[in-house]
Amino acid sequence: MRTISIFGATGSIGESTFDLITRAGGPEAFRTVAVTGGRNVARLAEMARALRAEVAVCADESCLPALRDALAGTGVEVAAGDAAIAEAADRPADWVMSAIVGAAGLVPGMRALRHGGRLALANKESLVTAGPLLMGEARRLGATILPVDSEHSAIFQALVGEEIAAVERIILTASGGALRDWPLEALARATVAEALAHPNWAMGQRITIDSASMFNKALEVIETREFFGVEPDQIEVIIHPESLIHSMVGFQDGAIMAHMGAPDMRHSIGYALNWPDRAALPVARLDLAQIATLTFRAPDLARYPALRLCREVMRVRGLSGAVFNAAKEIALDHFLAGGIGFMEMSGIVEETLARVSSELCLERDVMTLEDILGADHLARVRAGEIARARG
Repeated sequence: MRTISIFGATGSIGESTFDLITRAGGPEAFRTVAVTGGRNVARLAEMARALRAEVAVCADESCLPALRDALAGTGVEVAAGDAAIAEAADRPADWVMSAIVGAAGLVPGMRALRHGGRLALANKESLVTAGPLLMGEARRLGATILPVDSEHSAIFQALVGEEIAAVERIILTASGGALRDWPLEALARATVAEALAHPNWAMGQRITIDSASMFNKALEVIETREFFGVEPDQIEVIIHPESLIHSMVGFQDGAIMAHMGAPDMRHSIGYALNWPDRAALPVARLDLAQIATLTFRAPDLARYPALRLCREVMRVRGLSGAVFNAAKEIALDHFLAGGIGFMEMSGIVEETLARVSSELCLERDVMTLEDILGADHLARVRAGEIARARG
């Protein structure tokens, strides 16, 4: 029986993972080692009971009493806090879903690699902040990292049987987010509710806002460079409003391989769960005659400055990814709290990159986890200072 763990179980990716695991037999087919979540204790407990997990961990320590009460008498261990989540990752599992949002997913993902199993990576921030370190550890330990972002799963699948040397270009598709058709001059006035009205995908709050600002796509550009080892100028972004082509790979003979499917994260999760095989998945099948038309357009960098900033991050590499991501997370916090406008987020990230680079050498050939966490902390402090001064 395969052993699994789900980190970030109560988020949108975790819910889709739980759905697929349950449909595939749940505790009769898998032994669940750990499930972790944030503050949604009731749902976390429900999942832990349904999967008969060995341990359930909530990130917020103040939620521990409620989690303990919810799981009393079930035999499920309970714990809380970042250290407890990292300790849960130390428990061996054959397959681990890394779906914690943000830089908080880095340490559990790194710890899970130690078992040499399969890490299904939905936490793009791990590769943005620590790509060389994460990929190097996977090689050293004999672990396999499987991409779960729909774009990177699409690329991964398009490359089956191909040599990376034959790749000429990788084309990441982007929906453009909830505000893609707004007049440029109106974006500064966009509210949180308006930025959350995604036309295609049902996702968590933070990633939906990141989709509207294209910071999510900027992170994915960096993730592509780190995971597949291609050069930055080989990576393109194109707006594809229908969200039916998840990404494309162009080869040196002029051919382009595209991965198509309904906008449902169970495609990429299911591929990672069953890899290297394919299994039947409960997702919609496309009716191409009904779709009739697919549209594409180039992204406007004035509308999406994050796409410009990620190019600078890839030029510098080293610790710049950690600074970029941390500053983005803090800027997003301030936008969600109403302290800054929608278009101010990119300015805060750009200013944070400049300020931290004057305090810390970001260009590094070799990085430790401590280096990355230190840069992350400094960037959060500086980004907070900048955001408060602007607010």
